[in-house]
Amino acid sequence: MRPDPRRTVRATAVGAALLLALSACGASESEADTAVDAAVDRVDPIAADAEPALPATVTDATGATLTIEAADAIVPLSGSLSEIVFTLGLGDRVVARDITATFEQAADLPVVSHGHDVSAEGVLSLQPDLVLAETSSGPQTALDQIAAAGVPIVVFDPADGIDAAAERITAVAEALGVPDLGARLVERTEAGIAAATEGLDLADPPRVAFLYLRGSASVYMIGARDSGATSLIEAAGGIDAGAEALEGDFLELTPEALAAAAPDVILVMDKGLDSVGGVAGLLEIPGVAQTPAGEDERIAHLPDGIMLNYGPRTGDVVADLAAQLHGAPNDGDTE
Repeated sequence: MRPDPRRTVRATAVGAALLLALSACGASESEADTAVDAAVDRVDPIAADAEPALPATVTDATGATLTIEAADAIVPLSGSLSEIVFTLGLGDRVVARDITATFEQAADLPVVSHGHDVSAEGVLSLQPDLVLAETSSGPQTALDQIAAAGVPIVVFDPADGIDAAAERITAVAEALGVPDLGARLVERTEAGIAAATEGLDLADPPRVAFLYLRGSASVYMIGARDSGATSLIEAAGGIDAGAEALEGDFLELTPEALAAAAPDVILVMDKGLDSVGGVAGLLEIPGVAQTPAGEDERIAHLPDGIMLNYGPRTGDVVADLAAQLHGAPNDGDTE
């Protein structure tokens, strides 16, 4: 792994402790980053060998009422849904994944969906007895083909903010016949989110602009009011500069849009930052270097696979971003 040229410090509740331990042992910066990545890119099941109590009757996001008879072979069509299923302790029943399910326990599963591009043939070849989808999953023809084969599809609303985490976990747990485990996971998730910023000094919140970058495809966007990043930024003690200044979800990244947002910190996903050549490449994008964030090279970055999932690991994501925006909660504590 090449040394990371970025100047920000990634620290989750687990990662901060790992960094301290590795530093004490004389570990390199790249080794520390690898350890933190490994800690972030795993899920922590609430139970082992969970046993669903089925049948379960649920009403999904489309208004359809379905009775789930079995959940022995599950196909979640998004990384977020996969994360919830695995964290409920039902990962051994998952037979396929969406490409956005990047955590370690799902890595060896066959990919049957690329974001919103579902392969009906790929799904059906695995003989699932339950498919979990989102209202944005598709194409609809693929979902219709799966349903026509007799496989029940439960549809959930996409995660649009931190407040959606508990509702999604509860809905998935009910569909899988493990409502008690869902309640336990909601409690753990909410406690993690609450603890993520405990002890932070939030008196002077920085203005944060979320940029979506894919340099290889020449895609450069700035998150606006409906980007989905606002609740994460606010939970970590920042102000969503794009949401405050710009309408819509994502807009073309222009010097004018950046000037309107005037961010103190720029937030990007890891792969997006890598795609433009790291911080040096990011600063070459027109208008970036002229922002307060660009002038101070204050760039925060988060893993693509969990940044906007708003699920069981959201507390880790909030803690990670809060540490980058404000420093570790107890900096300067000599006890």
